[in-house]
Formats: sequence, C-alpha cells, structure tokens
Amino acid sequence: MSRIKVKLKEKDVLKLKEICKEFNNEPGELINVLHRSQEHFGYLPAEIQEVVAQELNISLAKVYGVVTFYSFFTMVPKGKHPISICTGTACYVRGAENVLHEFKKQLKIEVGQTTGDGKFSLSCLRCVGACGLAPVVMIGEKTYGRVSPDGVADILKEYAE
Repeated sequence: MSRIKVKLKEKDVLKLKEICKEFNNEPGELINVLHRSQEHFGYLPAEIQEVVAQELNISLAKVYGVVTFYSFFTMVPKGKHPISICTGTACYVRGAENVLHEFKKQLKIEVGQTTGDGKFSLSCLRCVGACGLAPVVMIGEKTYGRVSPDGVADILKEYAE
C-alpha cells in the first residue's frame, strides 16, 4: 500500500497543537490525542503523527506503533459511507465471509481500501454486540442485520446519489 502524502495547512497544525494542549501535552494521553485528532481529520496520516510526536515530545515510532496497533485508527481516509463487516464468531459462522466477498466484488475494493470516488471504504471489525442479528454490517452508524450476499446490492442502492 502506498503512503498518501499530505501537506498540512497551518490551521491544521494549529488545531493539532490545540488538541495536544487539551491533554496538557502529556505523553500518557497519546491515545486520547489520537482519537480526538482522528475525529477531527478523519484519519491519521504520517504528517499528523509527526506533529503529535513533536507536541507530546515522544518518538514518531511510538506514535506510529500505537496507530498501527489499534484497528480503530486509520492512516488512510475513510469513505463518506464507511462499511464495517462484523467477522466475530457468530457473524462468521452465519456467513459474514460471503457477505464481505460480495461487498468487495460490488465495490471493486479490498478491506482497508476506499472507492475511487471516495464514497465507500471497507473494513472488518470483531463484534458489534448484535450477535442475534448475525451476520451484521454497519454503514456509518446504521446497522444491518441478517445480511446475505443477495442483499448487498439493495443495501448499496440506499446510498446511491
């Protein structure tokens, strides 16, 4: 996967410094700073990580390690409608893998990628706590239960603009 090069605007750098300051520039607040930064910017490219490392006075390697360790963080922009397919045990047993395959086929992207138009991104998650509705798909905050591969096209049609 190629790295996306981002040029941060001065206002973005100031916003990052402000976020770090909210947490008193404490190295122990790294995860909270990253969460807040991702909420604001949508993702955490290397350029954002560099500013955070500088402001918290920690190594860039440590910031990068945290960003890549926790699946919640992303270094690539998510689509306007982020799709998450639950691959926890109940969903997996009830066919989540086939549902995932159908989303990949229809969107022509792999897990971790975003469609060329920026409309959809695809990810997997471990459990959404709706095991009785397995297999479960989330698009943004909306949850779809008992999804079958045949239902994927209809779900995607809801987001046609």
